[in-house]
Amino acid sequence: MEIDLALLADAATVDASGKLNILGIFDRVHAHHLPAKHGRVSLVLRFSASVRDAGSHRLRITLTGPDAREILSIDGEMHLGPGAHDPSGQILIPHVINLDGLVFERPGVYTFDVRVDGEHHVAIPLTVVGPVGGAAQA
Repeated sequence: MEIDLALLADAATVDASGKLNILGIFDRVHAHHLPAKHGRVSLVLRFSASVRDAGSHRLRITLTGPDAREILSIDGEMHLGPGAHDPSGQILIPHVINLDGLVFERPGVYTFDVRVDGEHHVAIPLTVVGPVGGAAQA
């Protein structure tokens, strides 16, 4: 199983037919003051799996701050059945996690880390730029 799409957006949904709808992709937040509370971050992931990936898979998503301190952790499980797939043999599974009210204490690079079955798959950076045009520091 792979993750072939990973991004942050203002909003995202998956409709009844499995179509992924994304609005306002971003990788930077400009804070007028710190700490800064962000209204909503939609974490968008699309998993690409094959029939051999059928079964249960553990997901773990963590958000770490510029100091590498863990801010948020989400654990879950995904069940893939051996159902229909496209002629390429791949199954695409879109997933949206809406995170409301995240608080960023300081400027810098925050990272969403996604693991499947304990294996790192993707890191999604989010740069928070502080007030008065202060540059982010890693």
